[in-house]
Amino acid sequence: MNLLNILLMTGPADAKGGSPYSSLIFLGLIVVVFYFFFIRPQVKRTKDQKKYREELKKGQKIVTIGGIHGKIIEIGDATVIIEVEGQNRLKLEKSAVATDAKDQIAEAK
Repeated sequence: MNLLNILLMTGPADAKGGSPYSSLIFLGLIVVVFYFFFIRPQVKRTKDQKKYREELKKGQKIVTIGGIHGKIIEIGDATVIIEVEGQNRLKLEKSAVATDAKDQIAEAK
């Protein structure tokens, strides 16, 4: 028995009554499932993150991907300067901003 036939859960090619297109249909269904359950949600998530980072405002409280909480003081084209506890300032890439601090507090409750 052919390994590909085992993986595609179809009988051997010389079996009577089997359609040669059944394995192609099954493979097509797998591609559709991967698209709707893996690729499409990831693309949507990426678009949402990009939109959020473009809409950052001065004075907004954020959390970075490293877990640092701070308040935006200055916004550049590709960077933001945040103030953390104790008047310390950090210059970060916009891509390092993960979420709004309000979202983190809501998830913790």
